Amino acid sequence: MPRRIRTLLFSTLFPSVARPVHGIFVETRLRELLKSGEIETKVVAPVPWFPFNHKIFGEYGQFAATPRFEHRNGIDVYHPRYFLPPKIGMNIAPHALAHAALPVIRKIIEDGFDFDLIDAHYYYPDGIAANFIAQRLGKPFVITARGTDLNLIPRYSYPRKLILQTTKAANASIGVCRALIDTLEDLGAEPNKLKVFRNGVDLVKFQPDDRDQARSKLQLTAPTILLSVGHLIERKGHHIAIQAMPMLPADVQLVIAGAGPERLALETLSKQLNLQDRVFFTGQLPNAELKGWYSAADALVLCSDREGWANVLLESMACGTPVIATNIWGTPEVVSSPDAGVLMRERSAEALAEGFAELFRNYPSRSAVRAHAERFSWQETTEAQLELFRSICSNHQRVSCAT
Repeated sequence: MPRRIRTLLFSTLFPSVARPVHGIFVETRLRELLKSGEIETKVVAPVPWFPFNHKIFGEYGQFAATPRFEHRNGIDVYHPRYFLPPKIGMNIAPHALAHAALPVIRKIIEDGFDFDLIDAHYYYPDGIAANFIAQRLGKPFVITARGTDLNLIPRYSYPRKLILQTTKAANASIGVCRALIDTLEDLGAEPNKLKVFRNGVDLVKFQPDDRDQARSKLQLTAPTILLSVGHLIERKGHHIAIQAMPMLPADVQLVIAGAGPERLALETLSKQLNLQDRVFFTGQLPNAELKGWYSAADALVLCSDREGWANVLLESMACGTPVIATNIWGTPEVVSSPDAGVLMRERSAEALAEGFAELFRNYPSRSAVRAHAERFSWQETTEAQLELFRSICSNHQRVSCAT
């Protein structure tokens, strides 16, 4: 039996005990890959350095509270610190990441885990740093692009330069949706190195609960429930969902699940619109608890202005709940039939209200929504990763032997 492939997953997007839902989509794909039994892995997930871990410092305090090492869900995870100064941080971040991570990675190799390839997630700065590290260690590497790293950051000249250099050096570049790969190709990446490995959904973890029972458990009494899930920041568009509420029937309630810096502004907006009794904030929810909220809702709303591949869409559908979402990037690849839900004509409260009316005119059955989600299991992505990793490792070994 051939030896299992050893990978080093490298990304700042990975959960920790201090930030349990941060980058959970990266952890999920890795855990699905490990189920194959053909991969061994360790994770290096750097976090910015900050001196104080008190909760009054918010996210910065969570950086400081992150352990240097943890054994998470059976995986060794290392969290070296890197220096990220304000204002100039974007340009130096890849160099700082590589500088901080290299000693930790060398020690991992010295301790007996001489990995075969680097599996990096998020193109900038993580993928750029992975390139620096791979060149130093003589290792092949792949990078998965996930959204903002390609639909925003290449607008800046120095990051764009590094991204283009890295596409040439990488053994493969992976996008979670076709739109991201098209962007890489437009930037000048070699087409033969580009892959689309879409995210799947855990169809066991996310299954429909009885809607009435889910509502009773969560003490939701409104006839119609909309759910908006995500970090409370402007680009997630929770404010648009609130602004749309006066245009919707009076018996509709909006539940906003998440935490973040915009919480106070969103609460203030709901009060200004006299929606205190119709807009409810849950705070941050563990990923495992979302199934009940998805099942209780009549629709998930996602008003983001940037998303590579929004996992909440598939999670909601897997629980039998259709979606109303902005028509951006990978979202049309997920919301690809009336059974999945409705795409908004634009990112506005008026368009959300129109989408609500369209969805409820021809509301799909829960079984049909679930069936749509079942098309997005993880198996295809896992098999594609294994095939790619085997090919890269085989080619690297041949080159190494030849030299």
